[in-house]
Amino acid sequence: MKHFHEHLLRDHDFSWGYTFIKTQLHAAGLVERAKRRGAHRRKRERKPCEGMMLHQDGSRHQWLAGGPMLDLIVTMDDATSTIYSAFLIEEEGTASSFQGLLETFVAKGLPSSLYSDRGSHYFVTLKAGGAVDKIRLTQVGRALGRLGIEHIPAYSPEARGRSERMFSTLQDRLPRELALAGIADIETANHFIAQTYLPAHNARFARPPAVQDSAFVAADPQQLAQILCIEEERVVARDNTIAFARLRLQLPKSQIRHHFVKATVKIRQYPDGTLAIFHGPRRIARYMPDGAAIEDTCPIRQAA
Repeated sequence: MKHFHEHLLRDHDFSWGYTFIKTQLHAAGLVERAKRRGAHRRKRERKPCEGMMLHQDGSRHQWLAGGPMLDLIVTMDDATSTIYSAFLIEEEGTASSFQGLLETFVAKGLPSSLYSDRGSHYFVTLKAGGAVDKIRLTQVGRALGRLGIEHIPAYSPEARGRSERMFSTLQDRLPRELALAGIADIETANHFIAQTYLPAHNARFARPPAVQDSAFVAADPQQLAQILCIEEERVVARDNTIAFARLRLQLPKSQIRHHFVKATVKIRQYPDGTLAIFHGPRRIARYMPDGAAIEDTCPIRQAA
C-alpha cells in the first residue's frame, strides 16, 4: 500500500495521506489487513559502518508477470541496507554468487565479512542442519579465503531476518515496477533493476551508517576476476586436451614448449561462462562457454 501511495504522490499529483488510502483500500476489500505480529524477537544490531558485513541471498519468486519462477540474487550492506547488486537468474548457484560479489567488489572494494545461508554453493555441510565444514571449502569459500574475507554462515531463519525483510519489500514492489515498465524478459529486467530500480530503492530504504567511515578496501578488478571464479586442476591428456564439464578442450600450439602432455594446469570458469586455462602464472588458452577456442592475443599472469 505504501508503494501504491508513493506512485499516487509522484505520478498523479495526489495530496491525500497514506492513512486515508489504506482505510479506503481495506474498506473496498482490495487489500487484506496485515496479520498480527508474532512473538517479539530482538533484532541483531547493525554493523556501525559500511563494508564491515555484506549479506548475499537469493529469493525464488515470479518476478516477471506471467513468467516462470526465477531467483533474484541480492548483495546488500548490513550497516545501511544499501543493495549493491541485484539480478534475476534461472537458478542460483556458484556462478550467480560470484557475479554478485564481483559486481559489488569492483564497485565498492573488499568487505570485512560476508554473511550467507548454508547452501551447498556456499558451504560444505556434512550433516543436514549441522555445522559447516571449515576445512573443506566450496569454490566461494576458497575465493573469499584468498581475498581475506570472513565467511559467516547463518544457522537459523531469524539470523537472516534483515535479508528476509528486504526480500519481502522487493517481492511487494519489484514485480509491479517491472510490469508497469512492460518488461517480460530477464535481460531487459536486469538492465532496469541496475539502472532504474536500485537507485530508487536505495534512496527510499537505505539508511546512513552509525559511523561515517568505510571498511571497504580497494582491489584490482583484473585480479578480482581471476579469483571470483570456479577454479579446478586438471592433468593434460596425451592428445593435449583437457576434460571439463562435459567438454573436451583442445590446447593450442605453444611457443614456449613443445606440448603440455601430463602437465598440471588450472582451469577457470568465469561468471559469464567463458573458460581459461593457466600453466603456472601464464594463461595458455581461452574458450567460449561451448568450448570454442578464443584467440588469446594477450596472455596474462595468474592472480595471486
